[in-house]
Amino acid sequence: MNPEAVTEPGVLRHSLFDDAQALVTGTLFVGLGLLLFRQAGLVTGGTVGIAFLAHYATGWPFGALLFVVNLPFYALAWRRMGARFTLKTLAAVTLLSFLSEAMPHWLALQSVAPWFAAIGGGLLVGAGFIILFRHRASLGGLNVLVLWLQERFGWRAGAVQMGIDGLILLSAWPWIDAPRLALSVLAAAAMNFALAVNHKPGRYMAF
Repeated sequence: MNPEAVTEPGVLRHSLFDDAQALVTGTLFVGLGLLLFRQAGLVTGGTVGIAFLAHYATGWPFGALLFVVNLPFYALAWRRMGARFTLKTLAAVTLLSFLSEAMPHWLALQSVAPWFAAIGGGLLVGAGFIILFRHRASLGGLNVLVLWLQERFGWRAGAVQMGIDGLILLSAWPWIDAPRLALSVLAAAAMNFALAVNHKPGRYMAF
């Protein structure tokens, strides 16, 4: 182990290469999960869910919408989480925006069972988020907003996040039917299951 990588006992500093491969791998996992969602006509929460809604409503490219939806949150992220987190998040969102448009040309899915898209896609997205979180990056500006609201007004972050995601899913009603809405809820549960089981405080400490 390189002693220069150790900042304090049990906490490691990631190298530039570590962070770069994590951004690529994490966004690739999320991109594959979102590809399954799009194939099955599902939606999810967070800024990704807002981009899905805008895509279904307008037909505009999902990748471009994802990039634009996140723009207002970077100033808050810079203040709340710091420059390093914000720059890595900007890189991850930009890469995911590109992958979201490029991957359908690289990987053609003829058909996918909706239940598999929900569960498999949710687990892939959750695993991708874990990789990004462990390298101090994210894909969702709403997460930063929720943390700020908790700090500023004392609102419980978990409850606020759940409420926002619920509103996003309900807002998809004009574009998806009840079975796909139910599967979207299943997809969110699969994603949060992956996060809850694998991303626990103290289990992995690095920055």
